[in-house]
Amino acid sequence: MTDQKPSVLFVCVHNAGRSQMAAGYLRHLAGNAIEVRSAGSMPAEQINPVAVAAMREEGIDITAEAPKVLTTEAVQASDVVITMGCGDACPFFPGKRYEDWKLDDPAGQGIDSVRPIRDDIKGRIETLVGELLGKQ
Repeated sequence: MTDQKPSVLFVCVHNAGRSQMAAGYLRHLAGNAIEVRSAGSMPAEQINPVAVAAMREEGIDITAEAPKVLTTEAVQASDVVITMGCGDACPFFPGKRYEDWKLDDPAGQGIDSVRPIRDDIKGRIETLVGELLGKQ
């Protein structure tokens, strides 16, 4: 039995919407049981304010987060790498679990369009937490 907690890296191009919402949910649902990272291949200047508003409706505050550039080190340090439409920009390492979540990009969309994306992410995160922490 290892004390090392699983780590998850969420990657999307701008690290401003989908990956930030996913990271926010994972931190909220898993607490400190899972290490959470997010990054983008071309990070935006700031997080999408509509993504922030959509998460606030769920009682999750992601305003302190900032888009970060994707590094090889972040991928190497993660057990699970979840991409959200960043294509070939993500380095591949053997032995990692990779998933690509097909999600609409919330960039430039209103809150009514972002809510279903948020809710889709929430469901996927709940499944992921169950898989990683053995809570079926």
